Amino acid sequence: MKYYDLDEEEKEIERAFEAGQLKPLKNQAKWRKVLMEAARNTLAKNANINLRLSQKTLIKLKAKAAAYGLPYQTLASSVLHRFAML
Repeated sequence: MKYYDLDEEEKEIERAFEAGQLKPLKNQAKWRKVLMEAARNTLAKNANINLRLSQKTLIKLKAKAAAYGLPYQTLASSVLHRFAML
């Protein structure tokens, strides 16, 4: 079961990969280092927040998270991330 949705650009990349149409990068070690640093900076979880939710909202959030097979805090973080990036 997938726990993510691909956008159209990501689907196009996936199709190209599966068709064997992608070529290796030159200077792979350099690009790997650059991209790893970018991912580290992007994905770093270095801030905590506290939210007050109604009991009903929390119960529904936990139920949806369970349906996706995720911890409810992960689902809440994902929803907030997606909304913030719109």
